[in-house]
Amino acid sequence: MQTLYIHPDNPQPRLIKQAADMLRDDKLLIYPTDTSYAFGCRLGAKDALEKLKMIRELDDKHQFTLLCRDLSEIATYATVDNVQFKQLKAHTPAPITFILNATKDVPKKLAHAKKKTIGIRVPSNPIAQALLEAMDEPILTSSLILPDRDDILDDPFDIEELLDNQVDGLINAGIKTTKLTTIVDMTNSQPEVIRQGAADVSDLLL
Repeated sequence: MQTLYIHPDNPQPRLIKQAADMLRDDKLLIYPTDTSYAFGCRLGAKDALEKLKMIRELDDKHQFTLLCRDLSEIATYATVDNVQFKQLKAHTPAPITFILNATKDVPKKLAHAKKKTIGIRVPSNPIAQALLEAMDEPILTSSLILPDRDDILDDPFDIEELLDNQVDGLINAGIKTTKLTTIVDMTNSQPEVIRQGAADVSDLLL
């Protein structure tokens, strides 16, 4: 595992470029988001996605999430109407994953097999934003939860110890406060909270 020590508030451009190059080379990376550390790989990555599925023991029913820079990228991957777009705009960037109907541009392996949905999230974390900027495309992301544990790993040194031989790279930005994202299903006429996490979305449900 290659570890990059990146400043949490002022990410060094040289190191961000290195991390982005790793993603482009189909490598599986662990990086910080606005809630906790997460797995990340390039959209369309083969090896990295296989590694991720193996580590987390994920099946084809798993709902993957795309981390996007802003809402301008959403239309490529999800279908949203004007009302939904306004709701998304009012609640981004934030630690919220929105479940939306996937477009045909979403690779079949990433859209939920039965429901044809995709998770979309716009982070406020400086490192995640810098990485998205460098990639110039969304990053496929997944929580850093291991099959035999209930907790999310928040200490980079624990992460190194546990996953050293299974993951290609780690962005070490210090210990993160571990929170889960709030998950909101937007595929029906009324938004529905699937998981209450770090963000309060009660105004969405009125």
